[in-house]
Amino acid sequence: MGQTNPPFMSGIPELLLLRLLAQRDMYGYELVRSIRLITGEAIILGEGVIYPVLHALERSGALKATRKAVDGRTRVYYRMTAAGRKRLSRLQGEWQRIQSGLNMALDPETDVPT
Repeated sequence: MGQTNPPFMSGIPELLLLRLLAQRDMYGYELVRSIRLITGEAIILGEGVIYPVLHALERSGALKATRKAVDGRTRVYYRMTAAGRKRLSRLQGEWQRIQSGLNMALDPETDVPT
């Protein structure tokens, strides 16, 4: 198993949270489980990582939090806003550019400049 929080992971929790919340409202632990599932357990983020990012996204206006009673307990559900959709679009473009560059750099067929 790989390192749980390597330095290059910066920004990935935000991108994954916005991607999931673009589909439907979700609560914190549901987001933790969903990230694990959609990444084939390649990325496992705990609540200690997820909640600070959720709160920052809420403060920035990208998400709106709503308390809902479910089975006798209260859960905080997060919903994407228009600002969150714009942020997701921007982040996806940035990550696709970075991914493309890394793929080229890591390709054994790519000549390294001298």
